[in-house]
Amino acid sequence: MMRRRMAGLLVISMAGLALGCDDLLTEAPDDADLFDAPIDGLTTEELAAFAEGDAQFGQSFLPAQGLGPIFNAVSCAACHSGDGRGRRENSLTRISRGTDPALDVGGPQIQDRAIPGAVPESVPSGVDVSVRLPPPVFGVGLIEAIPAAAILANADPTDADGDGISGRPNMVVPPAFVPSREPGSGSSPQLGRFSRKAQVSSLLEQIAAAYQQDIGITSDFLPVENHNPQTSRANEVADRVADPELSAAAVLATLDYLRMLAPPAPGEMTARRQRGSDVFTAIGCASCHVPEFVTGPSVIPAIEGRRVALFSDLLLHDMGPELADNRPDGDASGQEWKTAPLWGLRVMRDFLNGEAFLLHDGRAATVEEAIMLHGGEGQQARDEFASLGPQDRDALLDFVETR
Repeated sequence: MMRRRMAGLLVISMAGLALGCDDLLTEAPDDADLFDAPIDGLTTEELAAFAEGDAQFGQSFLPAQGLGPIFNAVSCAACHSGDGRGRRENSLTRISRGTDPALDVGGPQIQDRAIPGAVPESVPSGVDVSVRLPPPVFGVGLIEAIPAAAILANADPTDADGDGISGRPNMVVPPAFVPSREPGSGSSPQLGRFSRKAQVSSLLEQIAAAYQQDIGITSDFLPVENHNPQTSRANEVADRVADPELSAAAVLATLDYLRMLAPPAPGEMTARRQRGSDVFTAIGCASCHVPEFVTGPSVIPAIEGRRVALFSDLLLHDMGPELADNRPDGDASGQEWKTAPLWGLRVMRDFLNGEAFLLHDGRAATVEEAIMLHGGEGQQARDEFASLGPQDRDALLDFVETR
């Protein structure tokens, strides 16, 4: 991403020389308007690691480099537009039968592409299907550094306070390949923070699994290939690259990059947006979309003690039948989802050709549509929103869309 930004700046500069400064209308965006800028305060060594990981994140793999045999995308960047949220066409399909991940027919994830000589998977009959939009990857280092106690303080699994909100954590046992030095590691259940149902506790697990599942690239952490159980054809014959195909160092470079990615800045707080913020809180949106946390210790010193304007409690909530995918993940049920963070919405459309794809499957094209699809624990806030007068409704939407 950094290299692509530099190339873009070079093109702009050359255009300026050709046209004259008065004719040049295009300017490079400020880092606050980007999804792929580093957090401030990094050391020279950390910035070098960020650049190295940036290149790794953007690398497109070929079959000769280990792509496949079955896969969904050729690179990490292919799914995450500008390191932000993806589009519906690059969504992933997960399948299950009740609590069974349906491994015998291609679960937990369908790889719908294949290298020459291999056969891609297709969605089989008789399974529950969950379409998952690639989530933003900016700010994940900040999420990782939020103290678990601060997140758990908002949990109310039995709705003891009677407000209709019963957020609860997804406690998951990390895989053994995650080293003990990594946040979210351990042999006992850890707090899930990542992915759509908070079923992943460790950034390293998220990245290593994405290489293996999404790109078909094995690593020192997950050295075994995916193969298509729907066919007797031996896909392993098509993939002639020895496993593991990616070193631990390369995976850790991507980890460093994601850990140091900054979230884009929110919009200026105007009087109208302040009114929207007040309405947002008054009708109960902030009960799940918790506006802010503060980070604790981190492996990156510049991350420590930072305000995190996330607008999520990182907990699971029953969102009702309209949004249910009937697919469990970890301790999450088929009707539960992690509260989606709202940060980055201000510049979302800049990286999606002017469009928006919201909710776990991208079905909502506007913030208002997303709100109106809330059910379950979000039903009361949705009904309150629907009853707002035009000025309060517009103010709330302006506030949310500029986070």
